[in-house]
Amino acid sequence: FTVPDGKVGILLGPNGAGKSTIIKSIAGLLKYEGGIGIQRLSSKTLEAKKLFAYVPEIPAMFEALTVREHIEYIRKAYESRITDEEIKQVLDRFDKLGNELSKGMMQKVSICCALALQPKVILFDEPMVGLDPKAIKELKEVVLELRDNNVTVLISTHMLEMVKELWDIMYVMEKGKIIGTY
Repeated sequence: FTVPDGKVGILLGPNGAGKSTIIKSIAGLLKYEGGIGIQRLSSKTLEAKKLFAYVPEIPAMFEALTVREHIEYIRKAYESRITDEEIKQVLDRFDKLGNELSKGMMQKVSICCALALQPKVILFDEPMVGLDPKAIKELKEVVLELRDNNVTVLISTHMLEMVKELWDIMYVMEKGKIIGTY
């Protein structure tokens, strides 16, 4: 399947359909047969890896780092050109984040870290699970802004109602297969 440049693609299907497997394969976290391209580059190349960001379904964080330190770590690790002011804007969009983080708060940090990369492609694996209604609304606005800025977005979800106003192309999955394209 393909998500055209600057468009929002959705992988829709029930739990166990294979959505996360596809996202993780694109991100290079699973071995696979065949080819995956990102912006016409093999996803296995360093050049391709510099173009995308990945927001996992289950966020993982360093326990000893603050929220701001997580974003600073990502900025330095990926040599992102994001400015301090842009980081502040990203953090302001997703509320003030506390020291003890719930899953929803960790998800917000994961989203902020991905946005700090200023990617050309962004992969979201079930990004709305655990988010409060305000954060879901904000994430939807972010997705539309990304698309308006010609960023390619791929979102996996099992909840069509959460993405109904976002998608340009949708792939419906079942039992590891794409069974429909819309």
